[in-house]
Amino acid sequence: MNSEKTKTQMRKGILELCILSIIKRGDLYASDIIEELKSAEMIVVEGTLYPLLTRLKNADLLAYRWEESTSGPPRKYYSLTPEGLRFLEDLKQTWEEIQLTVNRITQ
Repeated sequence: MNSEKTKTQMRKGILELCILSIIKRGDLYASDIIEELKSAEMIVVEGTLYPLLTRLKNADLLAYRWEESTSGPPRKYYSLTPEGLRFLEDLKQTWEEIQLTVNRITQ
């Protein structure tokens, strides 16, 4: 079995939690989100991020606004909706429960 495939699946599973947590800190442009993920060593490409942002927006978990840019076209900045904030808190609680369980089993 290929461990890289397993690692990729695990990362995909927690990507929503990470993205929502990053956006909670303040309105962000998609490339800012990618940079923050990369700096945390979670490599994500635009082809993965944009569909996820669209899905979260369509689920009313994210909102966005357009802002003029001095270096090109207007940029779309994402923020959490009240529903997105509640969803994030639920995800964080679930993540903590999973972490505790996995740590008990694997130690």
